[in-house]
Amino acid sequence: MVQMVNVAYGQSGTSKATNAIGQRPMQARAYAARAAQFLLLKAPPAAGKSRALMFIALDKLRHQGLAKVIVCVPETSIGGSFRSTDLTSYGFEADWQVEDRWNLCLSGTEDAPTSQKVQAFIDFMASDARVLVCTHATFRFGFDAVEAARGIAAFDDIFLAIDEFHHVSADDNNRLGQILRRVVTRERAHVMAMTGSYFRGDAVPVLRPEDEARFVPITYSYYEQLDGYEYLKSLGINYSFYKGRYLNGLPEILDTKLKTIIHIPHRGSAEAYSDKNDEVGRIIDLIGRHVGAEAETGFDLVETADGRVLKIADLVNDAPGRELVKSALMREIRGPDGKRDDAGDRAKVDIIIALGMAKEGFDWVWCEHALTIGYRASLTEIVQIIGRATRDAPGKTQTRFTNLVAEPGVETGVVTDAVNDMLKAISGSLLMEQVLAPNFRFYRREDGDIREPISIDGQGHVTIGIRGLMEPPTTRAREICENDMNDLMATACQAMDARVLNPETAPEVATQMVLTEIIERRYENLSPEETEAVRQDLAARMNILTLARREEERGFSEQQAAFGGTVDTL
Repeated sequence: MVQMVNVAYGQSGTSKATNAIGQRPMQARAYAARAAQFLLLKAPPAAGKSRALMFIALDKLRHQGLAKVIVCVPETSIGGSFRSTDLTSYGFEADWQVEDRWNLCLSGTEDAPTSQKVQAFIDFMASDARVLVCTHATFRFGFDAVEAARGIAAFDDIFLAIDEFHHVSADDNNRLGQILRRVVTRERAHVMAMTGSYFRGDAVPVLRPEDEARFVPITYSYYEQLDGYEYLKSLGINYSFYKGRYLNGLPEILDTKLKTIIHIPHRGSAEAYSDKNDEVGRIIDLIGRHVGAEAETGFDLVETADGRVLKIADLVNDAPGRELVKSALMREIRGPDGKRDDAGDRAKVDIIIALGMAKEGFDWVWCEHALTIGYRASLTEIVQIIGRATRDAPGKTQTRFTNLVAEPGVETGVVTDAVNDMLKAISGSLLMEQVLAPNFRFYRREDGDIREPISIDGQGHVTIGIRGLMEPPTTRAREICENDMNDLMATACQAMDARVLNPETAPEVATQMVLTEIIERRYENLSPEETEAVRQDLAARMNILTLARREEERGFSEQQAAFGGTVDTL
């Protein structure tokens, strides 16, 4: 196994601390922007996005004159995050209240026919009720039905919140994207989009540039979140290779003493070699001997070679028993005082095996290892999976993500595909290193500049002076440098092509060509000066961690000289 990234954090506890009205730092940052009509919140898993939405929605209803709130989630299991919540006990002016009948993810209608859920949506729009929680799909069908009867004006003065916003796409075939575009361009409703992914989309952008420009972005970085944790202090990102079938590579990387989520390969992928349930059975056989099942949870009981009995939750098998397993996973073990029993809740389950589930919105704070089998084309999916392992919990000081991919070789069916998958897995890991690092800001450093060459503020932003740096010449270029760099880095990590590997082309020339093309395709109306300023900022961010490692080896005495150099090689 190769460890690509290992990031240590400060355990300051600040990201979990609350202010006088019960808001964590991320929530307070979002709440400060509550007057904006269109909000785009990017924050990592467990940062508290659902409660941030509650604070803002209540202000929209109570002080900004909006009539209703519609919260849209991608699947019913996430709807529980938006159930009625006590906020006044922690200092806020009102509680978040959702009538049971209007949380369509929890009201008993979640498994009802589509027509029944759409009728409930129509009834809500015609009622005096203030808050509805539904799935993306129910909203799409409900919007069409209400618009057909009353016109799009029925959605004026409504606050529309879309959770897991990366499901939206600017593609003309994406119905949710079409609806959102119409609502935004009409400029009568308010919209808040929330996502734990820092990337707009892996192939098609989430929003068209002209639509995205209407949104006020609020970004809370992985670094801010993890550095402010109380217990977790390090995250490792690894990749490992296997020959033949992926089962051959599991024994080396699967530590059954760690709380682990295993994601088996997508069906139809090169790594999937058998029926999904057969693959799960073989994984269980590797772990130990199946000795039964727990009646009240449906968890499989497996005895290991050293005599431990592990509880394994199988979310791959879609037989009726899976609902029992899902319910047991979602149920928190509480003590007599009504608070979580840490020891009991941690002991509830040891390993979860999943296919398409246990990603976004899935909360298992005790997870110490997210093990993903097979290359994942979507960086958004990688971020979501890593997020399952980055919750803070008592006694949990380390966590890791491992991607198990096929080792390229003559026995590999399609050698080229295997090599590409390996390189993309590595580039995904390197990109995550950028995401997990502090936020960097750069300024042009002149002779006699009295500013510190390197400074760090209380939010983890590192400001670095670079001689010769071209600063953004316009407001638009400056906004791109401040808000879009993680997206651009995601694209760049995937776009490095043969020119970068060509020995006849200097690396700095190849990098300059690739980055310039990325920026020009993404922002068609930028001037050459704006494009070059953005390129230099992007190149600096992509190189800064390499420089930091080099300077750590050479010592701080030489650090200022390195950062004071020119950007000719960027």
